[in-house]
Amino acid sequence: MPITKSAKKALRGSAKKRVFNNTRKKNMKDAVKRIKKSLMVKDVATAESKLSEAYKAIDKAFKRGVIKKNTAARKKSRLTKAIIKTKKAK
Repeated sequence: MPITKSAKKALRGSAKKRVFNNTRKKNMKDAVKRIKKSLMVKDVATAESKLSEAYKAIDKAFKRGVIKKNTAARKKSRLTKAIIKTKKAK
């Protein structure tokens, strides 16, 4: 537990930030899951329409420091690759 006054204040701040960061991470994961689910049933049109939503969630997570730059790039790349692969298989 924090002892000094500034450490106590920092703990309160980090607890608030944790809530926001968890929300951003959950939004990102949910957006990716929605695309993967639509790809599982070979619904490419729906996956493509949800791609921008996933990009937005990933970019917001990166912008706020929840994930790193290369992690964001890798996630976006793999999503696009999966859509293209499913489209070709169809």
